[in-house]
Amino acid sequence: MVARRDESDGGTTPSGTTTAEPGRTAYGLGLRLVQELWLNGVRDVVLAPGSRSAPLALALHAADGDGDLRLHVRADERSAGFLALGLVTGSRRPVAVVTTSGTAVGNLMPAVMEAHHTGRQLVVVSADRPDRLRGTGANQTTEQAGIFGVFAPCHDVTAATGEVELRAAVAVACTRQGPTQLNLQLDGGLLPPDPDRDTWWHRPDPGPGTHADDRNDPATEGILRLAGGEHRKDPATAERARGDEVRPRLALGPRTVVVAGDGAGPAARLLAEAANWPLLAEPTSGARIGRQAIRTGRLLLTTDLRGDIERVVVVGHPTLSRPVTALISDPGLEVLAVRGPGGVATDPGRVATVLDAVPTVEGPDDPAWFDAWRDADDRLGDLIDRELSHPSPLAVAAVVGRAVVGHATLVVGSSNPVRDLDVMASPWPPHEHRFVVGNRGLAGIDGMVSTAVGVALGRTGASRTIAYLGDLTFLHDANGLLIGPEEPRPDLTLVVLSDDGGAIFTTLEQGDRRYASAFERVFGTPHGTDLEALCAAHRTAYERVTDLVRLGEALDEQPSGIRVLEVPVSRSDRRDEAAWLLGLAHRVVPHQDTRR
Repeated sequence: MVARRDESDGGTTPSGTTTAEPGRTAYGLGLRLVQELWLNGVRDVVLAPGSRSAPLALALHAADGDGDLRLHVRADERSAGFLALGLVTGSRRPVAVVTTSGTAVGNLMPAVMEAHHTGRQLVVVSADRPDRLRGTGANQTTEQAGIFGVFAPCHDVTAATGEVELRAAVAVACTRQGPTQLNLQLDGGLLPPDPDRDTWWHRPDPGPGTHADDRNDPATEGILRLAGGEHRKDPATAERARGDEVRPRLALGPRTVVVAGDGAGPAARLLAEAANWPLLAEPTSGARIGRQAIRTGRLLLTTDLRGDIERVVVVGHPTLSRPVTALISDPGLEVLAVRGPGGVATDPGRVATVLDAVPTVEGPDDPAWFDAWRDADDRLGDLIDRELSHPSPLAVAAVVGRAVVGHATLVVGSSNPVRDLDVMASPWPPHEHRFVVGNRGLAGIDGMVSTAVGVALGRTGASRTIAYLGDLTFLHDANGLLIGPEEPRPDLTLVVLSDDGGAIFTTLEQGDRRYASAFERVFGTPHGTDLEALCAAHRTAYERVTDLVRLGEALDEQPSGIRVLEVPVSRSDRRDEAAWLLGLAHRVVPHQDTRR
């Protein structure tokens, strides 16, 4: 792919336009914005190059050379956006992604949408042509300010933007939950007058008055209104707020399960442990830990145990299975859903009572309720492990799950890999700091290779980093492997479950044999791609693994750089496999006919 090259507009500023502050050239504006990002804690910036963004690019290159921040350059804006999203996830800090003008900005939409739905602090810095050129047909000029609509508030910055307003805009972008767009109108003077690199960047003085963190500051107040009022407090303030929070207390008695979806965190596990309730925790919940976690929960929800449930507490964003969705949408149950970081509670059936915090309980509940789930889960898990055919996708997931040792990172793709882990990954022991994440805000397959690279680069202290993806997910972001020789590269193993197509559709309604004549072309989408050749083109280490013992050995190794382990499997029996799992669940919990 050729890097984006925008042509100069060649225009001059007509009389009547806003006069810039003295000395505020386009380059000066770009430099000031990078300095404000640094002052607000941004230490990783992803750049997709172009001409209009030249002031930003040179300042970032110099700041990277001085060790003040880490620059990541990518030719593909969509991959750049997801790399930044992964860096946010791994580092837990705001990360900026910089693009040039035109279609470059639009390519960030999938990453911005995901950031919006997960509350991740993605700062989009879009270089733009001046307002005077909008609507004139000028080259590479479009209405890019506010292009992300409801997904990200936008502040349109010009050379005339005051210093206080600029500081406030960047401060809010770096502290609010979710993505923000800073759109920079850069007009003339794109390059610094002195080609000496030492003049391209200097670290700003973080002295008093540098930040616009005070919510009472008029400029900050106005930009907060633009951003929808969402603002992250500093950690000390947030900790005090949590201590002062009035958390609802639940009475014991109703037979309750805790459902932990993506991003639920440890609070869901602690509630289940305190009450001695079953915990149905998805792999990316951060709560699939300890004795309360039920490995085969989604299968047991298809048995008579489901009919005994009286109350459900939902934490995080559960999306993996229809049985769970049906459970939390049941108007006949008491459903309590806790708001996530963005203020949204998962309530697809619109039946829940929404809580602002995870509730508390007074002591453990009747042990018989949890013991019934624990016994069924143990017996069903043993049955699956004993009768599982090898190699199969479920068996591969089990090996990957076991490889996630203490302090390891696992990035898991959407579709079947995360669902296979949901059945096969035994709950992990507590206090070992595993980090299991995915892009579950919208559950798309977009950008997963880049996301995994970003997570690995952001969480530098991990004992190992593994990404588990399907082949279509891997190919959808093959440009995630397009990394220049001078760019930071993590030590990352990509396990690609390779079944030549979209196996997840096999288990859905369209997988019924009545639709077989159309299925392969419009759902199965076989591609026949040679992954080894693709990896060779990107100079990425590759190994084809057909033996599960070898897969376990390979995952125990520490790679140097990025490598791909392709594990070929068949998708022809996926539908039968799903029926087999349900059959085992009903063997463990036989149906009790209560009719007289």
